[in-house]
Amino acid sequence: MQTLLSLSVALLAGLMLSRLAKLVKLPAVTAYLVAGILIGPYFLGALGIKGLGFISMENIKSFSILSDVALGFIAFSIGNEFRLAQLKKTGKQATVIGIIQAVAATLLVDAALIGLHFIIPDKLPLTSAIVLGAVASATAPAATLMVVRQYKSKGPLTDILLPIVALDDAVGLVLCAVSFGVAKALLSGHIDILSVIIELILEVALSLALGYIMGVLFTFFERFFYSRSKRLAMSVTFVMLTVALSMLQFNVFGVHIAFSSLLTCMMLGTVFCNMCDFSEELMDRVDRWTAPLFVLFFVISGAELELATFKDIVVVGIGLVYILTRSLGKYFGACLSAKAVGCDKNIVKYLGMTLLPQAGVALGMAIKAEELGPEGLIVANITLFSVLVYELVGPFLTKVALSKAGEIKPEGKVSARNIAK
Repeated sequence: MQTLLSLSVALLAGLMLSRLAKLVKLPAVTAYLVAGILIGPYFLGALGIKGLGFISMENIKSFSILSDVALGFIAFSIGNEFRLAQLKKTGKQATVIGIIQAVAATLLVDAALIGLHFIIPDKLPLTSAIVLGAVASATAPAATLMVVRQYKSKGPLTDILLPIVALDDAVGLVLCAVSFGVAKALLSGHIDILSVIIELILEVALSLALGYIMGVLFTFFERFFYSRSKRLAMSVTFVMLTVALSMLQFNVFGVHIAFSSLLTCMMLGTVFCNMCDFSEELMDRVDRWTAPLFVLFFVISGAELELATFKDIVVVGIGLVYILTRSLGKYFGACLSAKAVGCDKNIVKYLGMTLLPQAGVALGMAIKAEELGPEGLIVANITLFSVLVYELVGPFLTKVALSKAGEIKPEGKVSARNIAK
């Protein structure tokens, strides 16, 4: 009862607050995140009434399976943007921009935080500064996708944005592996570089391979069904199955083997949309089915935000430097690289603003950083602080950028309620 009540309250809070957000012209994603904060352990949950809010972080973690599945569907949807016909137009540009803006953010954050390390070495260790640079490369695909869907954004900026956000995760994994290798070397005095490189290559390659195999199997089994409802059920089945398989971890001859669920599910969506003739229709039906799941995902994400990080003025100060330098790196990295590859002027001007949201991938990197000990805890706290700021402000800036680029049109639909009247 308490589990169902908590989920119902989370859905209701997110949906009702989205109505208020619409009045002040804020994206629904922001409303869902704020709703999560309000029913989280620092507000309604602090009353300790089970079922009427999330009473603790442990309580929130018990719903992590919903977040894992939601991220799988988000990655699956983004994979749909990698259609060969579309990639022929924007593939080269998206690849160049995706790599340069991620590296630019990493280098700028590294430079600023390493400089800050020499000013306050006891508060910001060198290893923490280096790892935070890698965390800066990640962009949250979920928030960006939800804004694009809510406002039905269409145009050159939207077409190139989603592939870049998808590519961001692969680049982030590479930068993360390199930064972690350097950080561990500084802490221990030695590191097996070959092992780090092998594990990195295997994670990316095996994730893509698993996604490809699942995409081929998905397309094969889809042929046995003709009704839309059963095809939808098969789509849900394969996304969930792919998420489950991507959680596998094991060791082979001392090498740690793991998968990235985001890369795996992106490849699943990419293979399916290029092999299946009616994939667009089916993707549209999957998007409708996942709407409540995505609301829950963002409400739970909002509840997970650790507001206690505001208590430490040092974390806040370092976090503000991180946010400023990452934003500059993303904006100017995207702007200059887009200009270099001959993109439309609106892409050059507004793309950087759409790449600021940060959440799941960055938090995953931060959790991994905790392996470094106290230095990793500093990384986690600063990442939590920045995610709180970016997730509340990022979707709004994405909406502003898409609006300025002329890719969000005024709503022209009449509601079913008005038609009935």
